[in-house]
Amino acid sequence: MTNSKKALLYGLATVSIWSTVASAFKIALRDLAPLQLLLCACAVSIAALTGILLVQGKLGELTRLGRRETVRCALLGALNPCLYYTILFKAYDLLPAQEAQPINYTWAVTLSLLSVPLLGQKLARKDLGAILLSYLGVVVISTRGDLLGMHFSSLPGVALALASTVIWALYWIFNTKSRANPMAGLLLSFLTGFPLILAATLLFSELPTPAIGPLLAAAYVGLFEMGITFALWLTAMKYAAGPDGGGTARVANLIFLSPFLSLVFIHFLVGETIHPATVAGLAFILAGNALMQYAPKKRA
Repeated sequence: MTNSKKALLYGLATVSIWSTVASAFKIALRDLAPLQLLLCACAVSIAALTGILLVQGKLGELTRLGRRETVRCALLGALNPCLYYTILFKAYDLLPAQEAQPINYTWAVTLSLLSVPLLGQKLARKDLGAILLSYLGVVVISTRGDLLGMHFSSLPGVALALASTVIWALYWIFNTKSRANPMAGLLLSFLTGFPLILAATLLFSELPTPAIGPLLAAAYVGLFEMGITFALWLTAMKYAAGPDGGGTARVANLIFLSPFLSLVFIHFLVGETIHPATVAGLAFILAGNALMQYAPKKRA
């Protein structure tokens, strides 16, 4: 099998799994508080990431991290998983999945905005148009198309969903300077983030009861949202960047399939009736993301 086909298969596998996690969030949150879900999911993710590094023979990368990289990864754990998923899960708790999931996709636009003050990048007119297009999509989804009435299903939920994109964008901006092995760095962030999550759970919630259904849903989130998919995506990119791989852009474009597939799963697994405004707003958001992605090369 050629590198191009391997990249495509790994990319499609990752996108397919990502498309299910919004449904998994809502199913898990039926019985678990956001912090309880995060605590269980983080524990499973740590086990999954440790297992992946062990199989790859790279678990020793943790001990080979320099002091500076170790501190950086540890501090990043406060952003991801601790703060990011706490906010994101609360947004999903307040909003229908079909609203929270598309809004979360504006993180790429948020990343571009934050790159101006933090990385010294400049925004072209095309970028500004993309930003307006994406946030128009957020308003369409959040108001279910009632742009004049501006009635939100949950304004706090929308605010939290947008806030989660800021945290996620900050995490990736600060992560750009890291020289650590990506998997090892992520595991270290989760290891340092877990005690913070446990403390927050004990202070503001309570430990989850050992019920099979909710714990399985949380395990699915930890395994597939926070663990395996990261390794699969890195593998897809590695094959795409190799000889006869076809280039990483070809695989990266697969991500645009995920939100639409996710709406299908949300409808059949969660039972939400997908509102036409959700599809229209999502189209605006993805169009804005596409414009950002294909901005002039001088901004790269």
